Amino acid sequence: MKLVERYIAREILLPFMVVILILVGLFASFSSARLLAGAVTETLGIAALLKLVFLKTLIALEVLIPIALYISVIIGLGRLNKDQELNVMRSFGVSGTRIVLTVLTVAIPVGIVSGMLSSYVRPWAYAESYILDAQAEAELNTNRFQAGRFHGSERTGRIVYVRSKNDTDKQMQHIFHYIKKPDGSEIVIAKQARQIQPSEPEQRPHIRLFDGMVYQLTSTASIDDVIQFKAMTYFIDSDYVLNYRRKAAATRTLWESDQPRDIAELQWRISRPVSTILLALIAATFIRSTPRQDKTDRTYLIAALVFAAYYNFTGLAKSWVEQGVVGSIPGVWWLYLLMLAALGIYALLRQRQFPRPR
Repeated sequence: MKLVERYIAREILLPFMVVILILVGLFASFSSARLLAGAVTETLGIAALLKLVFLKTLIALEVLIPIALYISVIIGLGRLNKDQELNVMRSFGVSGTRIVLTVLTVAIPVGIVSGMLSSYVRPWAYAESYILDAQAEAELNTNRFQAGRFHGSERTGRIVYVRSKNDTDKQMQHIFHYIKKPDGSEIVIAKQARQIQPSEPEQRPHIRLFDGMVYQLTSTASIDDVIQFKAMTYFIDSDYVLNYRRKAAATRTLWESDQPRDIAELQWRISRPVSTILLALIAATFIRSTPRQDKTDRTYLIAALVFAAYYNFTGLAKSWVEQGVVGSIPGVWWLYLLMLAALGIYALLRQRQFPRPR
């Protein structure tokens, strides 16, 4: 790489490192605050909370890295343009094509890293985070209950109340349990309960309830059901952990599937390098190499609007594949083909406006 290319690459990489650190720090702080607000430490502890934040940050890197590169290209080339260095380079024969190729020498390795994270690191991080999330969201895990307090979950619409509890023998007294269902709701009231630990690895954890009532309230039937029991076994829902998780599935598994949602997830993963590179090229188009055209505020505003539109369109493209609106071909690739075509048209127009000096 020649001196000019190294200089331009450095002007992009330095802000890239700063921006990615800022974005990672902000995301980790936001995730920590959200988990702390959800009282996750009461269930998992500080060590598990830090691990969960780390996993969620790894998952977010596939989005944070392209954003950081997009911003750094605008910042780096924008500074060169503002100080008239791009015009000086152009005056001694450095063409716009050469500048774009330099941007590509930075964007391609970053895109490969983003693709590796999306295809291999992200599924592993999702699998690990689902396990921790399940532990934090285990509504019927009596270890997290405190006597005299209501425990609820917005995700499932479940509310549990225990008047008193003995942590030594896992005994609870005067239990109230409410769960919202699609066709109604269910209320369970019991005088005593005890959590039964599984004796075998494949056995589902469950709770034994004694001397209580079950009220099954439905919106479709004219008469609600009331069941009185002396003893009842209530199995803890572990589907949150055991259910097939598409985002945590191995890339090879998705490759062998013909389900639209699996295809959408696979194409999302393998499109990350292409997306990263195209975003870097789009960022380069916001920089003018002609004198007296530096309008930084307007450039940043347009760049933000373009990225917002791009982000929404990528989500739309993936949703169309998931819903079967678009088949596996063209899949999500139609968006990137349109972006590439737009960049090609822009390059031709720029070449006609500023022909290469002979």
